[in-house]
Amino acid sequence: MTAPHTPADNEIILSRVLHAPRELVWQAWTDPQHVVHWWGPRGFTNTTKQHDFRVGGYWEHIMHGPDGVNYPNKCQFKEIVPLERITYLLGGGSDLADEERRGATFTATWTFESLEGNRTRLTGRMVFPSKEARDRVVRDYGAIEGGKQTLERAAEYTAAMLTKPFVISREFAAPLDLVWRVWSEPAHFSQWFGPKGFQKMTLAKFDLQPGGMMHYSMPTPDGKVMWGRAVYREVVPPTKIVWINSFSDKDGGITPHPFSKDPWPLQLLTTLTLTAQGGKTLVTIHWVPFDSTEAERATFEAGRESMKMGWGGTFDQLGGYLAQC
Repeated sequence: MTAPHTPADNEIILSRVLHAPRELVWQAWTDPQHVVHWWGPRGFTNTTKQHDFRVGGYWEHIMHGPDGVNYPNKCQFKEIVPLERITYLLGGGSDLADEERRGATFTATWTFESLEGNRTRLTGRMVFPSKEARDRVVRDYGAIEGGKQTLERAAEYTAAMLTKPFVISREFAAPLDLVWRVWSEPAHFSQWFGPKGFQKMTLAKFDLQPGGMMHYSMPTPDGKVMWGRAVYREVVPPTKIVWINSFSDKDGGITPHPFSKDPWPLQLLTTLTLTAQGGKTLVTIHWVPFDSTEAERATFEAGRESMKMGWGGTFDQLGGYLAQC
């Protein structure tokens, strides 16, 4: 979990335990080819102008907001202790005095603490010139929520660095808006989603928004009832949905895989993308273990053929349903 702290009135501290070894987390933070993919709140992308990772060097980049606004950032590295600590001074790329008046300048220190189980506690401490400067950044830029989302994205990105994602795609002869509705509207979704042979699901909850949850039950071919849940991370109509998928119980808690003797991942980061292609729609599922153990990742790796069959059957049912719409 990501924990915000404000032990002093001019600073923000954010921390999260990542289920990845410290060397890999360090690489994800310090390599410009990696950090560009997860830095910033959800919906943000980055363009790197320079990344000179040494004391006195500069990391200059532009963060592109989902609303089209660009946020220039210029950081000068002040201290680098490999695998342990990075300190830099950040200012926005315009006049420094103006940045200080707007409260967009601060000193940040990131620490990398190795924990048992090949985990890493990543902590960022941002110290501002004054309480007013900190409060301004929290109010005007959503710094605390943005920092939490950044660390969530770091956890997701390092999960994909640890395990090769499972990816499956299929093109459907249906327009993008229809395919989006079939994925995003419960009256449609409940009619087709699930592996072949399973009966129609019952939705106990369907709250398609960041932080919302879908909770469902589905009768198995042998007459048992399987529960599942999805906690949504990102919803971008009509092209993208990101969620954490888990097996569940009737109360919405996370449970182990009901049919696997081996330790299947308790959580799977699932990314759905929809791409319009000349009146048709390409549907892609990207699946990777999240906050997982080495044993869970090994089971995931061994189960790729089974995943291919399961998602392939689900796509078959999607295609049949779309043909009726």
